[in-house]
Amino acid sequence: MSDTDVTMEPQSSTRKSAALGLMAVFITYFATIFFFRGIGISQPKVAADLNGMALFSWAISLPALAASFATLLFGKLSDVYGRRLLLMVSLVLYMAGAVLSAVSWDFTFFIAARMILSLGQGALSSLCFATIGDLYAPVERSRWSGLLQIPAGIAAIIGPTMVGMITDQLSWRYFFWLAAILAIISIVLVMGGVTSSVKRTAHKIDFLGASLLAATLAVMIVAFSWAGSTYPWASRQVIGLLAISAILWIILIRVERKAEEPILAPEVMTNRTFLTIAFAGLLSYFAMLAVTMYYPLFLQGVQGTSASLSGKVITPFGIIMAFMGVPTGFFIAKTKRYKWMLITGYTIITCTTFAMIAFNAGTPIWLGILVTAITGFGLGSIPTINTLVSQFAVPKRLLGVAVGAIFAFVFMGNAIAPAILGSAMNQTYGKTLQSSLPAEIDEILDEEALASMANPRVLLSKEAMATLEREFSGAGERGPVLFNETIQAIRDSLEASLKIIFLISAITTLASWFLILTIPEVPIE
Repeated sequence: MSDTDVTMEPQSSTRKSAALGLMAVFITYFATIFFFRGIGISQPKVAADLNGMALFSWAISLPALAASFATLLFGKLSDVYGRRLLLMVSLVLYMAGAVLSAVSWDFTFFIAARMILSLGQGALSSLCFATIGDLYAPVERSRWSGLLQIPAGIAAIIGPTMVGMITDQLSWRYFFWLAAILAIISIVLVMGGVTSSVKRTAHKIDFLGASLLAATLAVMIVAFSWAGSTYPWASRQVIGLLAISAILWIILIRVERKAEEPILAPEVMTNRTFLTIAFAGLLSYFAMLAVTMYYPLFLQGVQGTSASLSGKVITPFGIIMAFMGVPTGFFIAKTKRYKWMLITGYTIITCTTFAMIAFNAGTPIWLGILVTAITGFGLGSIPTINTLVSQFAVPKRLLGVAVGAIFAFVFMGNAIAPAILGSAMNQTYGKTLQSSLPAEIDEILDEEALASMANPRVLLSKEAMATLEREFSGAGERGPVLFNETIQAIRDSLEASLKIIFLISAITTLASWFLILTIPEVPIE
């Protein structure tokens, strides 16, 4: 497709239409970030209520796989068919997935519903930034991309605490109903505020590339998810799947080089600046998950806080992370430099993730707030810089592909990280629990009760806790003592397993810091 096939909207847009478009984008981005900030608070309760704690990492990695695929595919399609159409398709998928999640009756169905939701929600962030890119020239684009973090900041302020209260006082299901309502509001605003940015011409969709991309990502994520949990890392199943994934990546790259309109444009995937920030962003997502997904589990399971309190604890992190994008955009617009900000951000999150390794059951809540808030300072500038640099580094006709690819790498991190972290968590939890349970427990509990302790669900579910306590009631005077010792062993095992997660996150963040030191700095014009 030649540059003449695309007619960008900004030249003919009136100020009124641009303002309406911005409003639609801001509200849509708010809906996206509201869900992102809330899911980490509600998901431990979902897993406990639906008896899915053993599949907790799958509930993160599989939706992230769907989001990664959708971000790449929809980014390309938005360059061809316009942002408006793809925004609406994404929002419809988001709404449908939220409704299905709200009515889930078991955790497997919930994961499937979350994948549908993530097909839409995953693409929305990149589409919002790409729409800003359509509306403004590079310098103005930096400012408005930074200002896009205002709705993200509002979502960070109200999201975790609100979702925690909804989860504690009503049900986690109401959170998903609220997400569906926000999607409906966004659909109406996009229909009225965002105009089509392309002329309709004949296009050839890269179905082969899309199919290969889906297969490649699926095989890779399954390999990481099986490793250490279902099969050993050195097993032929895991090594075989990783080898197949590597072969599929090679085939995909070759197919995309020959494709008329590739899903993964070679100009993007061979750009050194793009690849550096993309892989660094992927690795940094381990730190993001450590704070947003596993630290709430630490608070609720190890320290015994409520979902509401855990939401309040990470709210400063979300607020700071969101609003850091505003000054970041203005700094880039004024100085036309970004590398120093990337180095500073990655330095901060490397230090704070190493600090989280020292967290334990006795760690003061205020210290957790402080460490995670400082992490927000480090992480806050990175998404804005990454999306802007991905646009500066490629021709404007590939804007949607580049932004979509950046977010796809982030979602790949969101898919790979929990697979690796979940495997390490399950192994550590099982080994620690086996060595710390009271010796007499085999004489008191039946096989079903013993199996129930294979995951820490009992720490998060009042019903599961009451059931386990009843099992010990028949042990006479020794029963209550053994029950307390067992609960402590479960809590200690969860703490040990989460420390491993924080350690792995710190090491991968350090690797991303070394990587970002090598990034070239391209001019933003």
